[in-house]
Amino acid sequence: MNELVQTTLAAQEGDISFFALFWEAHIVVKIVMLGLIGASIWCWAIIVDKTLLFARTRRQINRFETVFWSGKSLEELYGTLQSRANHAMAALFVAAMREWKRSHEGPRPAIGSLQQRIDRVMDLTIQREAERLERKLLILATVGSAAPFIGLFGTVWGIMTAFQAIAASESTNLAVVAPGIAEALFATALGLLAAIPAVIAYNKLIADAGQAVARMEGFADEFSAILSRQIDERS
Repeated sequence: MNELVQTTLAAQEGDISFFALFWEAHIVVKIVMLGLIGASIWCWAIIVDKTLLFARTRRQINRFETVFWSGKSLEELYGTLQSRANHAMAALFVAAMREWKRSHEGPRPAIGSLQQRIDRVMDLTIQREAERLERKLLILATVGSAAPFIGLFGTVWGIMTAFQAIAASESTNLAVVAPGIAEALFATALGLLAAIPAVIAYNKLIADAGQAVARMEGFADEFSAILSRQIDERS
């Protein structure tokens, strides 16, 4: 029974700080709070990592497009990028050029369905790059949707514990009731603290990923048209 009135004793001592609310909480509520804090830290790590990744990807795409449309020959650009094509647009270009060169090597060039093979290679490359950009974003969506309910579970459990403490102390004085309610609501606050940034960041980052993929698809269409003209000229 003493465990049930710890929050009441804390109230009588005037200590209702966040640390005190956590320390005096029921073990189940503590587990919920620690889980939500851990989820929030995990989400912020993903947010920072993805924000830096998308910023770097945009710079790389801009640099590649500047070089590609500068008039530099495709063979020269391929020779420069084939050993270090580690970002979206360059990887797309190198994959298409590699298939182009393989189809023209040997005594019997295989150019009959070259256009379809190049398009397929570029589609697969875009899919892989989209998966790389969107990796771990599902975690943000999951935390954003689940964290408020997990916090609510901690709140409900905390309120039940608070009512038990009130019954044990046989008092409905506000000084007795407030700390238990504050402890319970603290879990909900942590749930919202984890969920709100996760939802906002997910919507922003998924939009950024979509923009990067759209730029790759646009380049793939333009590059496919360039290679198609060259195939027609050689056939």
